[in-house]
Amino acid sequence: MSHILVTGGAGFIGGNFVLEWLSDPAADGVVNVDKLTYAGHRQTLASVGDNPRYVFVQADICDRMALDHVLAKYQPRAIVHFAAESHVDRSIHGPAAFIQTNLVGTFTLLEAARAYWSSLNTDSRAAFRLLHVSTDEVFGSLGVEAPSFSETTPYRPNSPYSASKAGADHLVRAYHHTYGLPVLTTNCSNGYGPYQSPEKLIPRIITNALAGKALPIYGDGLNIRDWLYVGDLCAALRAVLAHGRVGQTYNVGGGNERSNLQIAHTLCDLLDELRPRREDSYREQICFVEDRPGHDRRYAVDANKIHSELGWQPVESFESGLRKTVQWFLDNPVWVQAALRNEGVGHHAA
Repeated sequence: MSHILVTGGAGFIGGNFVLEWLSDPAADGVVNVDKLTYAGHRQTLASVGDNPRYVFVQADICDRMALDHVLAKYQPRAIVHFAAESHVDRSIHGPAAFIQTNLVGTFTLLEAARAYWSSLNTDSRAAFRLLHVSTDEVFGSLGVEAPSFSETTPYRPNSPYSASKAGADHLVRAYHHTYGLPVLTTNCSNGYGPYQSPEKLIPRIITNALAGKALPIYGDGLNIRDWLYVGDLCAALRAVLAHGRVGQTYNVGGGNERSNLQIAHTLCDLLDELRPRREDSYREQICFVEDRPGHDRRYAVDANKIHSELGWQPVESFESGLRKTVQWFLDNPVWVQAALRNEGVGHHAA
């Protein structure tokens, strides 16, 4: 059986990617390497646990011996690299883990991939791909009227998280230009949808609202992000893996710029409709707190390259995707409670 190797496949985007990939009975098998930190949830993948096309390996991407063993055993035709520390607040309070996973881990994976790729026969070497999944945060902060990030926007990361991802992006680029490793990189806007960590903005507002807790918003709440439903994001990644030009980067965005306060209001209104309280609106739980250090004001992504080259377009509107997301969190309280316990989620603001 032919396989792809996925790192971080028990996380939010990785888990959705694995589930959607395996929903195609003609697709390759998946070998999922995940360390299972606080953000990795085995229960996300419970529905494919007995699938003969799915293999789970608990390992750290910083463990070269483990990576070499997996590559030698399963001989994947491609690697999709999701594994990362990804929460900005956590990177402010504990940056070391971000340097270790995002920089050292990506370096270790690249070294293992280079050795494996070099050992393949001519046809397999030509077909092999390594897709590195990164973030729009590497480009820094935009002014309100500034044009969206393009693939040629200079890197200006402002948090330990975005700096560690920028470093990983540069390593991936260097391994292509120095060694010829056939890589692809995506810089994606803010994803949202089922199975997302409750420490992230949208699921945190949902879970706090339902628990009757405060909905703390950083600063004035006018920090803007571009939002993309995770199913559309996974479709974009599959398109890049299948048809992207080797060595290229592709920005992936939804064209849905919203402020954090707009997100909170929309979510409260959806909850008022789908899980109404007896009296006041969930909006009454919104409060404002001191802004976090170095909080980027705006991200916006120009996705014209992936539209024109690969024909990818998002299917979900922001409204349809957000409604699906709220309904999923309402319908899956067991997963949500397990995730909250696993992560020891604090009361980070939005």
